[in-house]
Amino acid sequence: MLRRVRRGSIFQLLGFAAIAAVITSLVAVLVPWLPNPASDEAKRIHFVYWFTTVICIGVFAAVAAVMTYSVIKFRARPDDDSDGAPIHGHTKLEIIWTAIPAVLVTAISIVSAIVLAQNSRTGSHPLVVKVVAVQFAWKFTYPNGKSYGYLTLPKGRHVKLDLTANDVIHSFWSPELSQKQDAVPGQHTSLVITPSRTGTFPVICTELCGLGHALMRSHVTIIPAAKFDTWMKAGGQAASGPPGLAVFQENGCGGCHTLKAAPGANGTIGPDLDKLKQEAARAHQPLAAFIKESILKPSAYIEPGYRDAMPPTLGASIPAGKLTQLVQYLEQSAK
Repeated sequence: MLRRVRRGSIFQLLGFAAIAAVITSLVAVLVPWLPNPASDEAKRIHFVYWFTTVICIGVFAAVAAVMTYSVIKFRARPDDDSDGAPIHGHTKLEIIWTAIPAVLVTAISIVSAIVLAQNSRTGSHPLVVKVVAVQFAWKFTYPNGKSYGYLTLPKGRHVKLDLTANDVIHSFWSPELSQKQDAVPGQHTSLVITPSRTGTFPVICTELCGLGHALMRSHVTIIPAAKFDTWMKAGGQAASGPPGLAVFQENGCGGCHTLKAAPGANGTIGPDLDKLKQEAARAHQPLAAFIKESILKPSAYIEPGYRDAMPPTLGASIPAGKLTQLVQYLEQSAK
């Protein structure tokens, strides 16, 4: 009879565990927790995630089964105020429930360490792209010296991002690449990416960096390797149009300002650059002088209704020749 009771209890425990495992598995699988990976590194990170999730589902199912069985089997009646029977600890059981979590955590640590090591390998000839973060934009510079406010990468080639920042701490993250790395002033951190599929994906700053943090966004476009070589030889998309447009884009001005002449420039943190002529008149300055001063000394005149959010170091980081191109471009766009 005792064996039948024990056997029945085991079947009940297994039934409760199966129900809990099925429910949690459906939640894990049916809800799109992760984006479709776009790099080899992201696929490895997702493997660690699912490896850990399977272990968590197993642990949860076991705990839920024991708790459910205990509530049903050993619940006290409403009028039962007696003390429970004194029970001494079970040494073997305590060893088991200590050893099993230790083994599982060790397994997760080993798998994570292997993936971390694999994701840091750059290969023999990686494409090195210098990434500079500034309030509130990204600047990507390629080996040919050309810089853009967006990132373009070849599919199937190891890429090393060399990250730093000009002002405060920022953090580079693209959900489809599944990696995040801080950009710290005065330091250089790195991130390895091996794109595995083509497409355009968002780039987001995930470190609170100031008033325009929420709008510090760009994008990464992954294209076939042959097309990337052609893109590099052609100088990239920003090479087309006025030289000042390239300067405008590579410094991320469109993230804070609106300018109809610049594609994608729809920021609202700073003043509308289509109204520069009226703003210069209110500041009682010639248009070109007003534009240059606003870049080099943004606090000299603050348009009513806006905060002093533009970093004062931005103008100093733009070479004199490019600064002249930018001023001329904004002056012509405002007329």
